[in-house]
Amino acid sequence: MLPLKFYLRPATVVARELLGKLLVHKSPEGTTAGMIVETEAYEGAVDKACHAWHNRSPRTKIIYQRGGLAYVYLIYGMYNCFNVVAGPRDTADAVLIRALEPVQGIDLMQRRRGPRVDLRNFCRGPGKLCQALGITRAQYGADLRTSPLTIEPYLRFAAADIGVSPRRNIDYAEEARDFPWRFYLQDNIFVS
Repeated sequence: MLPLKFYLRPATVVARELLGKLLVHKSPEGTTAGMIVETEAYEGAVDKACHAWHNRSPRTKIIYQRGGLAYVYLIYGMYNCFNVVAGPRDTADAVLIRALEPVQGIDLMQRRRGPRVDLRNFCRGPGKLCQALGITRAQYGADLRTSPLTIEPYLRFAAADIGVSPRRNIDYAEEARDFPWRFYLQDNIFVS
């Protein structure tokens, strides 16, 4: 597993370094895993797009805990999104996992996503990857080092392989819209 100190850094650092790591979920149905190929950083102290920005609530309380925990929330009343809590306690940083390259449990992912969904689209987007890996709000607060939901070392990529851009779908936070806090593996067909 990744050491605790990996997670106790700013979200922008953790987001970049999560690329190439393996997100693994061991469920009663079986094990599924995918390589992280796209992330977005959210820093609660300065980022109006972060759920925790001036918002300590039952939904966001986990983001105020120490890094290395799972923050899972529901959007549009139907899709779960998985985030990695980053930084020390009370920092309120998180990293949204936007896309994975499927690695293990492909048949189970196919059953969860549907028979007509192409492999390229199994985990191409935050809601899709949660559905494919069976990640639900039941994993809210899970320790990513000791629970059935883990992040493990996998592949390393050079800085030249990593793309950087503004985050997506945050038009509601005009001041934060242009922060270059989206990180992705260039030329990877599984990026959203």
